[in-house]
Amino acid sequence: MKPLMSAVLVSAILTGSMALANPPLREVKEIDDPLYWALVAFEISEVCDSIDARTVKGLSDGWGLIRKARQLGYSDEEIKSYMRSDTEKARMRARGEAYFKHKGASYDDPETFCALGRIEIERNSQIGVYLRAK
Repeated sequence: MKPLMSAVLVSAILTGSMALANPPLREVKEIDDPLYWALVAFEISEVCDSIDARTVKGLSDGWGLIRKARQLGYSDEEIKSYMRSDTEKARMRARGEAYFKHKGASYDDPETFCALGRIEIERNSQIGVYLRAK
């Protein structure tokens, strides 16, 4: 009976630990979405010569996201893994390209990125706050 009790206890502990595990950072909207918005803004600024990225704001908010992830219980290793993951980079890239296509921006015509950037700036959107006209 003792081995059975031990097995039940270990199982209960492991199940409880797994229930407390954080979801992947990609599923945490308050981390993933702001990162996406900043990356979209950066891409607009890279393609459009008449728009700059608000780099200091982006960096400041990036550090804020790291602090927020830590407060949510993520380790530095989990955060680094998320930020450096080729899979996550590809996912963000695909998400951004879908957004650009939906908004009519084309890499073949940089002015379409400028027009999109100006709209985002004027709207003071989550993307626009990371951009400024030159």
